[in-house]
Amino acid sequence: MSRENPPKGRLPMLSLALTFLIIALVAGLLGFTGVYVAAAGIAKILFVVFLVLFVISLAAGGMARRDLP
Repeated sequence: MSRENPPKGRLPMLSLALTFLIIALVAGLLGFTGVYVAAAGIAKILFVVFLVLFVISLAAGGMARRDLP
């Protein structure tokens, strides 16, 4: 059984979150606290957005399954 990869550009927010996470980690290691704080703040915002979308998709999926006979 093979898994297909999503088309390129399909998950832009996930790639942005991972990019800012990597920037935050590298900046933290190098001691650039200003860059670290900015990147970590953006990563926190993206995390909350993904968490809210996940909860909404769980709720929508649960409601959709209740309507099935």
